[in-house]
Amino acid sequence: MVAMTKRVKAFEVVFNDPSKTFYCSGDKVAGKILVEVSEVTKVMAMRVVGVGCAKVEYAKGKQRCREEIDYLKYEEVVHLDDHPADSDGSVVLRPGNKYEYSFGFELPQQGQLVSSYKGKFGFVQYFVKALMERPSQPALECKKHFEVEEPLDVNTPDLLSPTGGMKEKKVTCMFIPDGQVSLNAKIDRRGFCEGEEICIDAKFENTCSRIVVPKAAIIAKHTYQANSRTKVFRQKLSSVRGNHIISGMCDAWQGKSIRVPKIKPSILGCNIIRVEYALMIYMHIPGSDKLILELPLVIGTVPYNGFGSRTNSMSSQDGSVSTASASWVSLQMPPSYCDITRDCSLDQPLTPLLDDYDGGDSPIFMNAPQFQFPLLPAYSEVEEEFNGNARMLPVC
Repeated sequence: MVAMTKRVKAFEVVFNDPSKTFYCSGDKVAGKILVEVSEVTKVMAMRVVGVGCAKVEYAKGKQRCREEIDYLKYEEVVHLDDHPADSDGSVVLRPGNKYEYSFGFELPQQGQLVSSYKGKFGFVQYFVKALMERPSQPALECKKHFEVEEPLDVNTPDLLSPTGGMKEKKVTCMFIPDGQVSLNAKIDRRGFCEGEEICIDAKFENTCSRIVVPKAAIIAKHTYQANSRTKVFRQKLSSVRGNHIISGMCDAWQGKSIRVPKIKPSILGCNIIRVEYALMIYMHIPGSDKLILELPLVIGTVPYNGFGSRTNSMSSQDGSVSTASASWVSLQMPPSYCDITRDCSLDQPLTPLLDDYDGGDSPIFMNAPQFQFPLLPAYSEVEEEFNGNARMLPVC
């Protein structure tokens, strides 16, 4: 409710269904404009405006980059039911009464809207604005925001297809070769919804002299475009980690899971704002850059229905992923580090969420032939944010 002047006591937009948390394309947005006055007031017209727009704005040096796109523009003049009006359409409102102006309009059809969004350098917002026009006075206005969430079904063939990849890195010490590390990972689909578990199958090999640690994290990438410039903001949302891998050993994740946190769906249909997600699987190598593999994710609103099986979807994947996946499965795997330690099994259903703190995580070199697994240090979850164009997210 908005208290405006001595003459206008209250001026407010109220939706018919206040419990409705969001609207979709094609839905009807309906409600009332509630008005109360403290003295006799003449209203020339009451207008209702529906607005939806995407806007990007940020500073680039001394230049102000700004871009805007309209998705909804609706306007109508609303009237009081069973209330006498003058020849010019104006009405007289009197104190002690509550007046209600009804309105309603339909949102554009699917494909013409973008889900609501609020980010660091831009937003997509929708609202209803009421304008009260009075003689010889400026128009009064009030507004009410509403959320739009466009449906995004993860049960499409493209999003049910598995994805994977392989990465390797040669490690050096003072320009002297020191072996290499490699990882090969895959997930059984690309589309997920909030609260679902992403199961990761991966193999990690370490032939360098250092102790490495495999980890995984869900990454959000927000891209803003304005004035032909692009700004990228990357954010780590959640992470898991595996066991240390000593020199000459390998380890495997078989269905290791990471839960999709409470996040907004992917935004892929806006020309100036794009929100994408990825599963980043990587190996921390003390004294060297991390070995990183990113698998794209699409976060939707319609959950997985369970009809597509992993076996069936495997047959639809492209040949390169099939070959890569089969290649590491068929390898004769050396003994796992899990086999030589106690109380450190990787077969738990869900590794606790740990921060990506790498300081003191493991020594760079092995100094003794008999290595005993050290106790893990205490960790705490920290959110990391980074700006810049096409920058890799440091995870540390």
